Amino acid sequence: MKRSKGALLNAFARFLRDDAGATAIEYTLIASLVSIGVIVGAGILGVSVQDLYADLAEDVTEAMN
Repeated sequence: MKRSKGALLNAFARFLRDDAGATAIEYTLIASLVSIGVIVGAGILGVSVQDLYADLAEDVTEAMN
């Protein structure tokens, strides 16, 4: 079954006007930026907690001596 040239052009025009995919891409970009922020924040928090426990371990060791 062959499509006429007009039907093919109409289908292509509908494809160009359709912006549903753009919305999905925008949400994906927002989600990826939020994910990067969470990963960076968790990394910074992990370093801070590690430093806190190291200082606490030093204080306990000094108090025991």
